[in-house]
Amino acid sequence: MGSRSYHLHDGRKGAALAIRVTPRARKNEIVDILSDGTVKVHLTAPPVEGKANAALLKFLAKVLDVPLRQLEVVAGAGGRDKLISVIDMDADTLHQKIVEHTG
Repeated sequence: MGSRSYHLHDGRKGAALAIRVTPRARKNEIVDILSDGTVKVHLTAPPVEGKANAALLKFLAKVLDVPLRQLEVVAGAGGRDKLISVIDMDADTLHQKIVEHTG
């Protein structure tokens, strides 16, 4: 009996957002969108004990006008480059909201 390949998912739909964080900035802001789609974000929080991740999620919840529970760091929690999952938001809406808040 051969092994079968299958994918599991929890049924929640959303979009993914690639982020590059610069901690210890003067203010929390979206600075730029790079050519590969990565969003550059400056945060005032230091990169210690998850403070930058918490600040990033709180900032994005405000920018995207969604509850904090809809956001999750799915990759890169310990680095500058992160992948954020935004539940219940399509990619077009996500892109529009990010562009509106880009400095």
